[in-house]
Amino acid sequence: MKVLVRDQDLSDDYIRFAAQIGADGFDIHNEKNIPGVASDGYADVDGVRALVDRLRRLGMGIYRVSPPTPTNYLLDQPGGQEEVDNLCRTLEALGRAGAPIMSMPVHLVHLGSNPGYRGFVQYTHRGGYRMHGFDRERMNRALQVNPPEWEVEVDAHWERCVRLYQRLIPIAEEFGVKLVLHPSDPQLPTAEWSPRRWSQILDEVPSANNGLLYCVGTRYETGADVLSDIRAFGRRRKIFHVHFRNVRGTIPASGGYEEVALHDGDMNMFQVLRTLKDAGFDGGIQVDHIPQYDGDTEFHGIGWAYAVGYVRALLVAME
Repeated sequence: MKVLVRDQDLSDDYIRFAAQIGADGFDIHNEKNIPGVASDGYADVDGVRALVDRLRRLGMGIYRVSPPTPTNYLLDQPGGQEEVDNLCRTLEALGRAGAPIMSMPVHLVHLGSNPGYRGFVQYTHRGGYRMHGFDRERMNRALQVNPPEWEVEVDAHWERCVRLYQRLIPIAEEFGVKLVLHPSDPQLPTAEWSPRRWSQILDEVPSANNGLLYCVGTRYETGADVLSDIRAFGRRRKIFHVHFRNVRGTIPASGGYEEVALHDGDMNMFQVLRTLKDAGFDGGIQVDHIPQYDGDTEFHGIGWAYAVGYVRALLVAME
């Protein structure tokens, strides 16, 4: 397994820092860090290759890329077809440049599509470190006071997303890129990618290149038995990529949850890694949301270094 961090700004200083703390590479979350996107609206294959080569010189790589969201397409508005064409060009460029995984950009988070964001709250933990969490009662109060101006028409959204998958899957198969889907977070039944729809897409558009971004924290928040969950999806060989974080509490049992440092939550993260390995997973483990520590650096160096070191120690112990 590879231990990954988020891309931040991909400056030389940040890349050297990530290499020094033992990260194997990056997930690119910020579409502006994809060469070509800011200027042309789609990835430039030569630019992506140059970035891959730049990282390779430090023994690192790109393991997953989040492309621009085709918002107009998902909302059935003018300009949507051009967005999809650009997304196809990006997927082909990533494949030609050797980027192995692309996230499916089918979330409308920036438009407030998931009501769970109304329930986000910051919690303070041991010694004063801070992380976010979710409170269902807070969400319900916020929605009563200020109802959403816009809601996703789930069935129509689903149909458009299926059509998008059907357009992209042949390209992914041709150029050797795996497509992954992150669940909505929090993964409420009313969210775009509820637990049911998140797994249903695998059967709706069957392909060896269609799989899941398994977010350990998000799945635990739903009340799922994470170890059994991993075994089930692992038997299907559908866990392509992992986000790795720990949590206290679940929405069904506690009405919410608190994100915490890797050692500080309800889950035994060593057991999680061992179950992933037993299920045949050997891909990227991106350490996910990290604590806010007092006195941290501009790169959140304390948070990333602690998390990468913790996961590396677990992997060594497992071996």
